Amino acid sequence: MVPVISVPHVFNEEDLYVDLRPSFGHSLFLKCEGFNFAGSIKLKAATEMVEAAEVDGRLTPGSVLVESSSGNLGVALSMIAASKGYRFLCVTDPRCNLSTRRLMEALGSEVHVIAEPDTNGGLLGARLAHVRALCASDDRYVWLNQYTNPGNWRAHYRTTAPAIARQFPRLDVLFVGAGTTGTLMGCARYFRECRRPVRIVAVDSVGSVTFGGAPGRRMIPGLGTSVPPPLLDESYVDDVVRVEEADTIRVCHRLARSGFLFGGSTGTVVSGATGWLGRHDGTELTAVAIAPDLGERYLDTIYQSNWLQALYGEDVLSADGLAAGSRYVA
Repeated sequence: MVPVISVPHVFNEEDLYVDLRPSFGHSLFLKCEGFNFAGSIKLKAATEMVEAAEVDGRLTPGSVLVESSSGNLGVALSMIAASKGYRFLCVTDPRCNLSTRRLMEALGSEVHVIAEPDTNGGLLGARLAHVRALCASDDRYVWLNQYTNPGNWRAHYRTTAPAIARQFPRLDVLFVGAGTTGTLMGCARYFRECRRPVRIVAVDSVGSVTFGGAPGRRMIPGLGTSVPPPLLDESYVDDVVRVEEADTIRVCHRLARSGFLFGGSTGTVVSGATGWLGRHDGTELTAVAIAPDLGERYLDTIYQSNWLQALYGEDVLSADGLAAGSRYVA
């Protein structure tokens, strides 16, 4: 039986789903990935990549892990590094939530914040250049490189997708947020190779170049990228939805008013999913969306009125906007 809840509870289970029909009027189940010690789905990829590096001999007792991350992978690697006795250095940028940076530092990690964007690759390009410079300066640094590492998608091929398939044997459509595209590609590959007729819908942020969109300002960390992700194979993706950040924020607040505090990536995925279902008469479809994390790390940003008004204007949380919740952009 699928463990579904319609009121907020605290669970310590990986396979927890929220039925969003009471809040959004669409038959959509939200797979909550934030109920682990790292607080996000990134713990799966981090574990897979670290263990593979240990097996192939790249990681040794004197190694220093280094990775570029907007936050959640950095926290996951901080926890793994601390538990295994490695040092870890996270390269991030000012969009990383302050609470996330403090959490990494509390776990013993070092954090470098890159404030100046690269001319062509934006802040992500600048972060990657910094990582490459570190690795060139000292051979103790081991870069897992979540952007090209097959362990990133393999973790979800082995865990996330099979778990969804077990719980929803008649799944019609799966909504997955696109960042590095590790979760997206792992799930898409699994359902394609299992010959399951599941429609894979990628959800991206407006301003991201992942699927060829024009680059633009993105202030919410997690989804989207300023550099095309090498892991992406668009032949596995059936449809793409792009979501404005203002709609992400509205959906996060609608979820909170229903008792569910989720992060920005989840707000983006739910916004994209409900918009797509509204356009495709999703009343008879079995649909699942993946929620990468919870909302506590966003209390100073998405859930802070001064931050919202400064970046998105005073009307971002207007009654009309909250009622609409989401728009289908692409």
